[in-house]
Amino acid sequence: MTTLLKAPFPYFGGKSGAVSEVWAALGDVKNYVEPFMGSAAMLLGAPDGKRVETANDFDGFVANFWRAIAHDPDAVAHHADWPVNEIDLLARHSWLVRTQKETLSDRLNADPYFYDAKVAGWWCWGACNWIGSGWCSGDGPWVHDGEKIVKRSGDGGVRSNLPHLGDAGRGINRQLPHLGNAGRGINRATGTMTRREFIFNWMNDLHARLRDVRITCGDWSRVVKDSVTTRHGLTGIFLDPPYEKGAMDYGAGGMGKGIAKDVQAWCAANGDNPKLRIVLCGHVNEHDALLEHGWHIRKWQARKGYAKTDEAVANSAGETLWCSPHCVINQVQLFAPEQPKQIQEALI
Repeated sequence: MTTLLKAPFPYFGGKSGAVSEVWAALGDVKNYVEPFMGSAAMLLGAPDGKRVETANDFDGFVANFWRAIAHDPDAVAHHADWPVNEIDLLARHSWLVRTQKETLSDRLNADPYFYDAKVAGWWCWGACNWIGSGWCSGDGPWVHDGEKIVKRSGDGGVRSNLPHLGDAGRGINRQLPHLGNAGRGINRATGTMTRREFIFNWMNDLHARLRDVRITCGDWSRVVKDSVTTRHGLTGIFLDPPYEKGAMDYGAGGMGKGIAKDVQAWCAANGDNPKLRIVLCGHVNEHDALLEHGWHIRKWQARKGYAKTDEAVANSAGETLWCSPHCVINQVQLFAPEQPKQIQEALI
């Protein structure tokens, strides 16, 4: 591998920090399903092993990117290879929202082989340059009025989505990685590698990993049915729905829609299936009702990202994983924090 195996774009709510805990709970499964794919951090961080893998996302731009990578990484890399440019950022955002957003999901659903490499590359490039949330959401602060991009009423007329200029950009526009050791990781030995070569290598590494992954676009409930899960044997399911609280994390795109509550209800109804190992993400206490159904909790801490508010800190520290009864059990985490440590150790 010439790059880290992770998404080449920033993603609010990514779970890369929880990979080890989640896979420790899922263990060695024959089938893996990820209904809320996003940055695919859990899929990309999966341990080596042969398994059937299915990933889904409701967002057409997300699903299209991963499907395009699986089919034609060079074309995606070609369209993603572009310097930081504010005019192009706004123009491409306009084109993507105006001409692609409403129809992309339908095209992906109508044809399992459909993908658009240009849309994938431009979407990825823009996500790496866009500050904050809202890239290609159509929700603003920049919105399309039918003819052009305008500032949404009530936003004060102050441009807030300039290209990301700090730290040499993010994702594919960040500093080129280098190969090495002694704490320098991959930040060495790429003096002859151009940015274009770096991007092409990254996309092709992802392609090699995702080539046999089944990528769908639609509602999460479609991929948790028996035909996708237990029919293929012992199945691990990683559920990361938009959170019900926290205006600054990726719940902002799904709060108020009841998605997390619907997912929790499905978990309660299916958690006792011995052929399923399910891990559900949320904020502290959000899904504690599952504990009455034999579920247990694991903790992890997310990165705080750009926000430095008290809410960001609290949300980061309160990230929780609820694991179904047939998950691999970490004995220590079956006890409350106040449980005497010597008792925990005696039972392990």
